[in-house]
Amino acid sequence: MACKFHRALLHCAENGSIIRSILNLSSPSVTSMTCCLKNNRRFKSRRSNDSLSSIIQPLPVKPASRNTDDINIGEELTGVLKKDKLLKLLSQFYNRDAVKKLAFENGLDNRLFHKAFISFRKFCFDSEQLPVDLHIVVSDILQGSGHVDDIFPYFLRHCYEIFPHLECMEDLKKISDLRLPANWYPEARSIQRKFIFHAGPTNSGKTYHALERFIGAKSGIYCGPLKLLASEVFHKCNSAGTPCDLITGEERRYASEDGTASGHVACTVEMASLTSPYEVAVIDEIQMIKDQQRGWAWTRALLGLYAQEIHVCGEASTIDLVRELALTTGEEVEVRRYKRLTDLTYLNHSVDKFENVRPGDCIVCFNKNDIYYVTRQLEQLNKECAVIYGSLPPSTKISQSNKFNDTSNDCKVMVATDAIGMGLNLAIKRIVFYSVMKPMMNDKGEIEMDLISTSQALQIAGRAGRYNTAYEHGEVTTFYSKDLRILKDIVKQPIEPVMQGGLHPTADQIELFAYHLPKASLSNLIDIFEMSCEMDSDTFFMCNSDDFKFLADMIEHVPLPLRVRYVFCCAPISVKQPFACAMFLKFARRFSRNEPLTLDWLCRQLGWPLKPAGNLVDLVHLECVFDVLDLYLWLSYRFPDLFPDVTMVRELQSELDSIIQVGVRNIVQLVRNQEYQSKGIVVEGAEGLGMQDGEDVEFVMKTRKQRIRERKPLQSSLEQDQRATKEAKAEAKLNNSKLAQKLVESGMVTKEVLDKLRSEWEAELRRDLPDSGEDSGDNNKR
Repeated sequence: MACKFHRALLHCAENGSIIRSILNLSSPSVTSMTCCLKNNRRFKSRRSNDSLSSIIQPLPVKPASRNTDDINIGEELTGVLKKDKLLKLLSQFYNRDAVKKLAFENGLDNRLFHKAFISFRKFCFDSEQLPVDLHIVVSDILQGSGHVDDIFPYFLRHCYEIFPHLECMEDLKKISDLRLPANWYPEARSIQRKFIFHAGPTNSGKTYHALERFIGAKSGIYCGPLKLLASEVFHKCNSAGTPCDLITGEERRYASEDGTASGHVACTVEMASLTSPYEVAVIDEIQMIKDQQRGWAWTRALLGLYAQEIHVCGEASTIDLVRELALTTGEEVEVRRYKRLTDLTYLNHSVDKFENVRPGDCIVCFNKNDIYYVTRQLEQLNKECAVIYGSLPPSTKISQSNKFNDTSNDCKVMVATDAIGMGLNLAIKRIVFYSVMKPMMNDKGEIEMDLISTSQALQIAGRAGRYNTAYEHGEVTTFYSKDLRILKDIVKQPIEPVMQGGLHPTADQIELFAYHLPKASLSNLIDIFEMSCEMDSDTFFMCNSDDFKFLADMIEHVPLPLRVRYVFCCAPISVKQPFACAMFLKFARRFSRNEPLTLDWLCRQLGWPLKPAGNLVDLVHLECVFDVLDLYLWLSYRFPDLFPDVTMVRELQSELDSIIQVGVRNIVQLVRNQEYQSKGIVVEGAEGLGMQDGEDVEFVMKTRKQRIRERKPLQSSLEQDQRATKEAKAEAKLNNSKLAQKLVESGMVTKEVLDKLRSEWEAELRRDLPDSGEDSGDNNKR
């Protein structure tokens, strides 16, 4: 224990010096990092609350009114109650320790007891007449023939009315009992499975050996973290002569022309079937079981796949957790370790200048602003580069990777985020870390800037020197010299063992909760579930569901069955994109009216046909529209009747993908256009794409303020760019006015009068432009 403590202290001291050294840098990445550090309060989550009572709100109870006969039976029997004496009596009741103890024994902690008393007091004071039994008891107490504690049964009756969970708490605890998740999968428990863990670093051949067994089996299922990986396995398996289907959230492709299911299937891990029997299953990138948002899918696959032989691929840091989970199911784990197939060298010198960037380099950034900056600098040196980041469509990523891998292409440099860490085969000679800081989600669901972990650094660095390419000997360095020592310290640290796997409430569990709590909203049901659930915290954690709850709050007013509402909220969209959220809301509204979401309706909402991107804001919008089409396809496989135009929407998406690819190829020009527009310089053909249906967007932003209060830098600067552009146009128009010149030349108007007209025109223009002072104030607060 002492050893661990000293190591922890040493690690903290090292990190402190590392962060101090980083803050001394003067690179653009550090500037953005500092801004993110200041603003990370925006990502505070309600998961930091420490008890169930902190999220429970009392249901409103109407005061009792006089009955239809206008007879107050309580008054007839015992006389009129004076309100002031009633309030004094209730205060005595509230301050009684015996009452608080009784309340606690009935599930009311101090917070709930206080909320319940306020509601009970308001009910008693506002009611025109109290219930007869309560009226008689209060009257007896006031007359000295009863005790103040006699009010408690009636107070508890009121508590059950405003806090319905109190009556069914035992049932709720049974529903949310997550201590034995292996028992949720009866098919898997009906057979004796065997685990084979393929452990090794990037480019060690671990997944290759697992896939060899998968392809050679009579039947099999591959579960990967990305559509790209599932698609790659789909093509590889079919090329090897083994029919294989592809299943992702948005797509179904069959090996047979008649659509008959094959014995093999490649899918994203969330889409894995747990009821179909297989001879062999492959779970790739098992270390993602610790992911704060998606980890539940790997836990589900590990415990629930109905396969005789399960091949698990990933980092050795997850071996102990897999063994522990297998122990709960009585199954054995065989471990096969692999070494890297090619050499990888960590250089002793950094790149320092963009002039030193070489062919075969991949510069890794952790935010888009750095990608734009680096790309712009390389373009000024006539170095063409490929660009890859997470929000690009899969086909665009593949197109950019093929462009980089093509030895006959002039593009020899890549600028990318850590999206290159999985799913792409890249011929990289040298990985260059532009920064070693990355925004990450902590255990509490908060976003914060932190050093990349050892696991992340090794995963990215390992992309250099791929086996059987022109660059089999890989190199790793940093762009800035001060980062180099930090990176070397990071990769020397042992990878922290993965101790917990993620869990998430199922639709069935939430439906059972809703049966007991019919008046609770979906997001509140999730909150209550998370607070009341019991699980082995040494082995499992509850995945972050803030995005799910954000979407649930957004469509709470839309009349949908609970199961449908749950499915909608599982949709894979970015809640940081107002346009995507606004379309999500429109989808839900139209679905609730049982109106089909046709291609014509969708095109009208999207403003189709779309123009090619003229600047970075346009490109971000096009990427967002692509995600909306993905959302349509995702929902179409769950509700095919109301999302009928799958084939045409897929063609639409293919056309949009081509437009986005053009934008990415010309990203340097888009960066330049954005810079021009920020300075008020008009760029022909670079008009931004407008948002539709301001009411929906406003509603989305209002909902966002309730949950995460976050705004993208490009979107927040859009109004300033548009305002600067309008001012520049107006000024140019006024200066170049032929009529004004003729009036001055003819002597009808003097130059002084013209100048005065110009100033009045500019003042009027400024009044007409939208005021952004409130927005800037919000940003300052954030």
